[in-house]
Amino acid sequence: MEHLSTLDASFLQAEDSDPHVSLAVGGVSILAGPMPDYREVESALADRAHAIPRCTQKLHTHTFDLGAPGWVDDPHFDVGHHLHHVALPNPGDDAELFGMVASIMERRLDRDRPLWECWTIEGLSDDRWALLVKIHHCIADGIATAEMLAKLSDDGAGDTFATSIRAGREPKGDSLLGLLRPRLNPIDWMGDIWRATLAATSAAEHAVVGAVELTVRVLDATADSSLNGPIATMRRYSAARVDLTVMRRVCRDFGVTLNDVALAAITSGYRTMLLDRGEVPGPHALRTLIPVSMRSADALDVADNRVSAMLPLLPVDEPDPIRQLEIVHARLEEAKGSGQREGGSAVFAAAGNIPFALTAWTIRLLTRLPQNSVAALATNVPGPRGRRRMLGREVLEILPVPPIALHLRTGIAMLSYADRFYFGVTADYDSAPDVDALTRGIEDGVWRLAELGSLRGGTASVAIP
Repeated sequence: MEHLSTLDASFLQAEDSDPHVSLAVGGVSILAGPMPDYREVESALADRAHAIPRCTQKLHTHTFDLGAPGWVDDPHFDVGHHLHHVALPNPGDDAELFGMVASIMERRLDRDRPLWECWTIEGLSDDRWALLVKIHHCIADGIATAEMLAKLSDDGAGDTFATSIRAGREPKGDSLLGLLRPRLNPIDWMGDIWRATLAATSAAEHAVVGAVELTVRVLDATADSSLNGPIATMRRYSAARVDLTVMRRVCRDFGVTLNDVALAAITSGYRTMLLDRGEVPGPHALRTLIPVSMRSADALDVADNRVSAMLPLLPVDEPDPIRQLEIVHARLEEAKGSGQREGGSAVFAAAGNIPFALTAWTIRLLTRLPQNSVAALATNVPGPRGRRRMLGREVLEILPVPPIALHLRTGIAMLSYADRFYFGVTADYDSAPDVDALTRGIEDGVWRLAELGSLRGGTASVAIP
């Protein structure tokens, strides 16, 4: 049996702690029409699902959490339990599609079966249809989920932007044994041991400092806005669409990264939302959970979670767009250098050495407690570099769908696909009826930076991750 890691299982325990939460992630592929016959769709998806192990495996859990849950083949697997078909009411535009996506995603997956569903959605305007794939977060993080979804397409996995992320570019760290290469001179052996020891000590200190900093951020209950609070069961969904070439031009004009531009646009969108609500955005109103991939390039298709986190404050109190971008860039650089990324990863690695029952009960207890320090989630998922096809139809767009939990009333997932960049926003139905204003604010934020960059005549260049 293949067991879940402590991080994988934490998504199950977080879901257990709140009956209003469904911790499934989703991806909506919008395709050119006409939609194929449903029996053709069902047959093709069934064949492709059988080639993905997690699609035919279910959870095996232990009484009182005496052992980590594991993946076992489902002897009664029936793809009919996982494939569904719905049609949108007229006129079939974004409002109807987004409402359907929210309704599907808010319902929990059945833990007695493999933890995924696939919904075909017909009736979109302009001769289009959609495919929504829903996967529990305990199976995979954003990158691994994107790789799984890609395997359902006609082209297979293919090339993605994931190879450009930091973890994917970094060489594997040398182990102590790896550093002790065959030497003729014993003095060289001692030198290798000394260098390896110093490197290990430095890395450990960096991780400890980062873990402490993350803990302080989580315990610092200074968030003061309507973005944080209890959530109900119903959801809303919306999406923002931006040209990737425009974002890259902003990167060049201001000498920042693509992630900086995206988070600055998110900052602008939240500021607009809060002002429209009659709130004065404070400097501590938008501490944001930013998952950071720890996945190496040779593990892109491994179905599990390999992420850490950073918790920067986004400058929602700053009205000037350029200044917002500068602050976002500076704070992300500070967070990267502080060891938060390494610290979060080290915490979960250490938790793997503790008896599973203790970690499971602890996570359930902690996730039941109201947290008032973090107000939003912003996760960036690298998508396919080139255009994809599904059942012979072109995939026009891919919209990411994040979950929300832990008193976060909104969550944003970003995904790059070919020449477009998408922001998918999931929100609590009751406390965030203005989710469309947030996505419009994000789009406006990117365009304002593009216009200001053109006026500024920026010439700085930067390697886009």
